[in-house]
Amino acid sequence: MLPIDTILHPTDFSEHSQHAFHLAFALARDHGARLIVLHVAIRPTIVYGEGIVPVDPEGVFQEEKERLRHVGAERSDVRIEHCLEEGDPVTEILRVAQESNVDLIVMGTHGRRGLRRLLMGSVAEQVVRKSMCPVLTVKTPFPARSSVGRSVAELSPVEAK
Repeated sequence: MLPIDTILHPTDFSEHSQHAFHLAFALARDHGARLIVLHVAIRPTIVYGEGIVPVDPEGVFQEEKERLRHVGAERSDVRIEHCLEEGDPVTEILRVAQESNVDLIVMGTHGRRGLRRLLMGSVAEQVVRKSMCPVLTVKTPFPARSSVGRSVAELSPVEAK
């Protein structure tokens, strides 16, 4: 089995990232691994008809740092490190993974398809393609445990189909 000592969880604070965090946390707990929670901030700008005006980055970064600090704050049974970087998300995720000697990346994906994916790109897809370590992507939460482990005889007729 693959030894897992360090797990990287990139987050954009979305619902998909929250689902991925829960899985990353569980894996870190079960393997006794260190969990690095990473958020990559993109420098905000406002575009006017006359040009581009940069927004006060310190105020925005303070807000994101505060949000990042709260990810997993209520948990104490896993060693969690928070990391805030600035730049291109794919580049920074791969850089942090390499520099931190990460064994596994666990990240959420929005599951965009078609034109939306073409126009917006997919950070998760690019990380999967370029990463030197395994990447686990999570799109939706896991089903409730109530149906897990039940025999076919215990399922309702609708569930058994």
